[in-house]
Amino acid sequence: MTRFLKATTLVVLTASAVTSVFGSPLGENSLVARQDPQNIVYVTDADRFCMIMPRYPHTNIGDSEYPGGTQTYCSPDGRYSSDQGELPPDFWRSVELNTGTGPTGARYAQLTGCIRPETSSQLNPSDAGGQYDSSGGVDGNGNPQGSICLGYNHYVELVEPLGPRACIKCCDDPQDCPTNLDTQGCPTVIPGNYFDCLYNN
Repeated sequence: MTRFLKATTLVVLTASAVTSVFGSPLGENSLVARQDPQNIVYVTDADRFCMIMPRYPHTNIGDSEYPGGTQTYCSPDGRYSSDQGELPPDFWRSVELNTGTGPTGARYAQLTGCIRPETSSQLNPSDAGGQYDSSGGVDGNGNPQGSICLGYNHYVELVEPLGPRACIKCCDDPQDCPTNLDTQGCPTVIPGNYFDCLYNN
């Protein structure tokens, strides 16, 4: 009996050591690998999401693209760690969630729309913006390096304060999250609804 209890205890402890389980946006029953909560994005819906943003106030997106220059910022309902920043509840002026499968049948989830850059202390409203992603950057290690979208293999995100618009897409197939079109803007990288952001600014 004693030997059986010791063996059972060992199995439980080993399983706990191998798998890290924490409260995540993917659901109570989801097991996700331990990942720095300051270096993730995710899209559940328009009220629960996280994006990469400049770590320091009033920073242009391009100027934040160096190690340590970015941080995860989440919607008020989506933030799950004290290490994450919080976006204002009215960050989006208009936003649309779209989920589905791409040409190869792989899953994706995206948010597209108009933002209020003046509500976020991290952004400069006059900044033309830039791109963050999981598979571009130096040696394809992402920008910021090591960043991921929870529950998906890849992501691409553009923040364009001057637009004023933003977009983020998480996907399983990298072809659905292109990283080589960043200078062409949100509508090209992530086709979706942008609500005539420029005309209603």
